Amino acid sequence: MVGILLMFAGVACLSVNDAFAKALTAQYSTLQVLFLRNVIALPFAFAVACWMGGTGALRTYRPAAHLLRGVLWICAAMLFFTSFRYLRLAEATALIFVAPMFITALSALMLREQVGWRRWVAVTTGFVGVLIVARPGGSSFQPASMLPVVTALLYAFLLISARWVDSRESVWTLLLYLTGAGALLSGLIVPFVWTAVRAEDVWLFVGIALFGTAGMTMMTQAFRLAPASVVAPIDYSALLWATGFGWLIWNEIPDVATYVGAVVIIASGIYIVLRERHVEDQGLDR
Repeated sequence: MVGILLMFAGVACLSVNDAFAKALTAQYSTLQVLFLRNVIALPFAFAVACWMGGTGALRTYRPAAHLLRGVLWICAAMLFFTSFRYLRLAEATALIFVAPMFITALSALMLREQVGWRRWVAVTTGFVGVLIVARPGGSSFQPASMLPVVTALLYAFLLISARWVDSRESVWTLLLYLTGAGALLSGLIVPFVWTAVRAEDVWLFVGIALFGTAGMTMMTQAFRLAPASVVAPIDYSALLWATGFGWLIWNEIPDVATYVGAVVIIASGIYIVLRERHVEDQGLDR
């Protein structure tokens, strides 16, 4: 129950993080938003790592792996935040839910894990949901719809890249170095796109750092306390938050196709999670 509650709270925090990002990217470059988010969040990530993992969480055995993960994370976040300029918040959120399909496909192609025909059908069905939301070839199609999809692909690479980190490192070490690498990498370029921060926007930058870090921390802990098959589907509650924030702040009302496609994507993702749990429990290869 604690894991379930943490997952709900974590998803809510990340949804607030996305709403703040959408508000900020209307005034500032995506890179500047990410830089300030990481710089402000770094002390909190440091404190969480020390609190949960002790001083041993500060040590890494493969810094290059963390640097590569930082590149993936920065690229993914930039694409996702950029999509907020062109898409409704709920639409971008629905499209990024295709990430579990990419993870399943990449685990078979890159890690040589066995993926049976049932999960391949679920992956294909999930991409059908993407087509329903994006509607390529239609009059309402926006090329920006591909930004959350590519974000999901990079996010899948990011999760799989955790296999390249030394097994002696805790999840809190990963969280700390991901934040640090993000601050370092974005800091190298941000001087070229810097815009003076308005006083009234400072609280938004602090908020995106606090809610983003809190959300990741709570979701990470939720997966430690409860089975993935129980807490993972809760991630899809983000669509409700995104719809609510989009309506309240920007008067965005998703169309029917967005909801239909989202249902297809979510159903496919939930099936993949449950099927993988069943395969693990039964020792199956299908």
